[in-house]
Amino acid sequence: MRATLLGTGSAIPTGERAQTGLLLEDGDTRLLVDCGSGVLGALARAGVTPTSLDAVLLTHHHLDHVSDLLPVLKARWLADERAAALPVAGPPGTSALLDDLLDVHDYLAGRVVVDARDHAPEAFSLAGVDVEPYETAHSASMRSFAYCFGDALTVSGDTPADSGLAAFADGTTLVHDCAHPDGAGSDAHPTPTELGAALAGHDYPHVYLTHLYPAADARREDALAAVRERYDGAVSVAADGERLDLG
Repeated sequence: MRATLLGTGSAIPTGERAQTGLLLEDGDTRLLVDCGSGVLGALARAGVTPTSLDAVLLTHHHLDHVSDLLPVLKARWLADERAAALPVAGPPGTSALLDDLLDVHDYLAGRVVVDARDHAPEAFSLAGVDVEPYETAHSASMRSFAYCFGDALTVSGDTPADSGLAAFADGTTLVHDCAHPDGAGSDAHPTPTELGAALAGHDYPHVYLTHLYPAADARREDALAAVRERYDGAVSVAADGERLDLG
């Protein structure tokens, strides 16, 4: 299993990072996790076509995690009008989201085909990949999930620091939201100090900090120092295009 970080940015562009997206490859299976702005182009730079995707999995429905979803679906149809319906899974409401997106443009009706799936907190399989969800407290208006893939990788989605999620991910490579610098936190995302405290005492092969807003991006070394003050494992700031060998 391996992963490529397609987008490690946030809802505010820096010019260097796309919005959230990660490509998980397990054997010949290609699973796209989240699909924010810039992810379609990042897929092309990674040598992956929309027609070669086996499924898309959404952590939640905020715009910076779904804004390239319709472009990916359209590109898939344009490349192969006979392409099979692409499974798109996510929290409850995913099917309604797809219906609404496809209703925006009449010319896509009957052309872009999707197999939309709503998943609750129970474990499930998507394109042959075992997925275990963990519900997070990112948003009061929609449900949000972190996901563990096999025993190799956990993707946090967006979430405040959460000791339960830290335990859920123990033993796996962890890609975790660290959106804001210390002193500029929010109820929806962790600061580095909060994240380090949650991770303390756990063991991850590596922790990658992602979803960086510009203020956090400008203070990368401060963020790493704050996390390392409380968590003594390997941790780095993620970069677009970075490839993770998960063994």
